[in-house]
Amino acid sequence: MPASSPITSDAAPAQPAAEGDARLVEHEPSGRLVAQRGLFRGPDPVCPDDLYAQVVFGNAVRERQRLVVHAGSEVTTDTYFGRFPASYWQRWTVVDVVDIEVTATGSGRISLVASDIDGETRTVAARDVADLRGDRITLTAELDKFVDGGFLWVQFATGDDDLVIERLRWTVAPPHRLRPTAVVICTFNRADDCTKTLQSLAGDAETLDLLDAIYVVDQGTDTVASRPAFPDIEKALDGRLRYLRQPNLGGAGGFGRGMYEVTEAGRVNKQAEHANLLFMDDDVLCEPEIAVRLTAFANRTPEPTIVGGQMLRLLHPTRLLAGAEYADFAQLVPGKVVKNALDDVDLLAEELDKDGVPTGKPNRGDRRVDADYNAWWSCLIPAEVVAKIGLPLPLFFQWDDVEYGYRARGNGFATVTLPGAGLWHADFDWKDADKWNEYFAVRNSMIVSALHAEIDPKQIARVVTSRISRYLLTMQYGLAATILKAVEDFLRGPGFLHDGGASAAKEIFALRAGYPDTIMHPASDVPGIKSGSIPLVQAGPKPSRNRLVMVKRLAYLVMGRTAHRVGAVTHKDATWWHVSQFDKVVVTDGSQGGVRLRRRDREVTVKLAKQTARAVRQLISEMPGLREEYRAAVPQLTSRENWRRLYNLDERRG
Repeated sequence: MPASSPITSDAAPAQPAAEGDARLVEHEPSGRLVAQRGLFRGPDPVCPDDLYAQVVFGNAVRERQRLVVHAGSEVTTDTYFGRFPASYWQRWTVVDVVDIEVTATGSGRISLVASDIDGETRTVAARDVADLRGDRITLTAELDKFVDGGFLWVQFATGDDDLVIERLRWTVAPPHRLRPTAVVICTFNRADDCTKTLQSLAGDAETLDLLDAIYVVDQGTDTVASRPAFPDIEKALDGRLRYLRQPNLGGAGGFGRGMYEVTEAGRVNKQAEHANLLFMDDDVLCEPEIAVRLTAFANRTPEPTIVGGQMLRLLHPTRLLAGAEYADFAQLVPGKVVKNALDDVDLLAEELDKDGVPTGKPNRGDRRVDADYNAWWSCLIPAEVVAKIGLPLPLFFQWDDVEYGYRARGNGFATVTLPGAGLWHADFDWKDADKWNEYFAVRNSMIVSALHAEIDPKQIARVVTSRISRYLLTMQYGLAATILKAVEDFLRGPGFLHDGGASAAKEIFALRAGYPDTIMHPASDVPGIKSGSIPLVQAGPKPSRNRLVMVKRLAYLVMGRTAHRVGAVTHKDATWWHVSQFDKVVVTDGSQGGVRLRRRDREVTVKLAKQTARAVRQLISEMPGLREEYRAAVPQLTSRENWRRLYNLDERRG
C-alpha cells in the first residue's frame, strides 16, 4: 500500500457495501481467448522499447501494436514483454496448444521460436510470406516440452521488401465461461499517481473490455476525486468505476475493502462468486497488458490460483526486481528470491555464469520457478480463495500480502508469479530504512512468522538483538526505539490489532518525533554544523570477521572512544562498522533527498539497550504461548464481521 505518512483520514466517511454488481457476471467467450498481446513498445516514452521488441539488424519502426520491418532487417520478440511463458502455461493451466495470430502486409519470414530450460533455442514453425495485403497468418505451437522451463517468441525477417505486422495475438482455447475481473486500487494521498494509473487503464480499450469493475479505495485527505481529470476518467471507464472513501486502514484495509465489496456482490449475485480480484498499487507506471495476461492465465487454471505480476524498477526501468519470491521467517525478511530465479537483473544485459563471466545469452530466466507468495503491487486473487480463507489480517501496512499468500498456500491455493506480466514500481532501495513504517515491517514479520513457521524463539531474539545493536552503534536511536516498540507491541498479543492498526501508526509517528536523528535536513543546511566543515569520510572494506569487529565497536562505545569527531558519509557507506567510528556524523538519506544528523548519546544508548534486554527475555519466554494466541485469533480477525466493523458499515448490508 502506498503510504507517505501514518496520519489517518478520519474525516472520510465509510460508504456502505455494494448489494450486488450487475457487471460482475460470468461471460460467454466470443472466439479464442487472448492470452497475450504482441506489443512493440511501451505505454509511456520512458519504457525502453527493447523490453518489447529488439532490432537484430537493419531498421524497423516500433509502435505500440504495429511493427514495420524494413527490407534487409530482422526483429525479434525474444524480450521480457515479447516472450510467451510456455512453461508456466503447460505446468499450471489446462491449455496444450497456443496460436500466434498476426495481420501482415508485405513480404518476409515469420518464425515461431522456442527455448528450453537451458536457454537453447529451436524453431517450432516458420512461414515465408509474399505480397500480403493485411492477411491473417497463424502459427501453432504445442505446449508439450516445457514443464521445467522454456518460452516461445516470434521473429520477423525481410529480404528485398518491407513487412508490416499488426495485431499480434497469442490465443488459446477459451473456458466455457469467462470469470469477471475487478481491479482494486488502494490509495492514500497519492492522488496524482492514482489518477495516472486510472488514465492508463482507461486509455487501453482492449484491456478495459476485460475489466468489469475498477474499485478505488481512497483512504486519504488529498483525494483522487478532487483532481480535474476525475470526471473524464469516470466517463472513460464507462460505468466500471466504484470510488469508495474510508478512514486510513493501511494496505490491508484498502485492498481488503475491495475483497469485501466484490465478494459481497458475489453473495448477492451468485455469478460473481467466481470473480477475479486484481490488486494494483496506485503509484505504479502501469502496463495495462498486465491485466490481459493475469486474467487470461487465471481463466485457464484447473483450480483457483493466485496469479501475480512482476515488478520492474521505475528508476532503472530495464531491471527486474525478482523472478519469484519467498519469505525468510527465521530472519524476518520478505522478498527473498527463489533459487534459480532472476534476482535484480538488467533484462537487456548479458547473463553471467556462476563465476561472473558473461554467457553471451540475455537475462531471460528460462527455468520455471515457483513462488511462495506475490506482493500486491499487482496480484490477482480468485474470489474462491477469499471465500475459503477470509480477508487479510488487519496488519495495516507491510507483510499483509506475505501473510495472505502463505495462508492461501496452507489451504491448497498455489501462487504463480507470471513472467512477462510486469509493471514499474518505485525502487525499494531508494527508500531509507529509518522510517516510521519499519515498525510495521518488524512487528508484522514477527506476527506472520508466528503464524506460518516454527522458528526457535531464541533465533528471533538474536535477529532483534542484532538489528538493535547495530542501530545503537550507528546512533540511529529513533530507529532502535521504533523496532523496540514493534517487539513490545507483538508481545501484547493479537488484541492490539482490534482497531486495524490506526492507533499504532499515530503512536509510532509520535514516538519517532522525539528523536532528532529521524529528521531529514537539506544537505546544505545541517543544524549546528557549517556546511564546509564536514569532511566526507569513505568506508574501508567490509570486515571479514563481523562478530569480532562488532565486539570491538561495542567496547569502544562503552569507553567513549571514536575514530572521527565529525564527518559525512554517503548512503552506500553507511554501514554499522563505518558509522560506529564517529562521534557525530551526517549520513545521506536513502531517498537521496537530504541527510540525517546522528550524534553519540551514551545515556540514550544505555536506556535503549536495557529496554532491549527486557524485551528479548520476554520474547524468549512468551513466544510459544503467543504463537498459539495469534493462530487462534486469525479466524475472527480475518472475518467479514470484523472488517465490517472496521469499515463502519451498516450491519444490515452484510
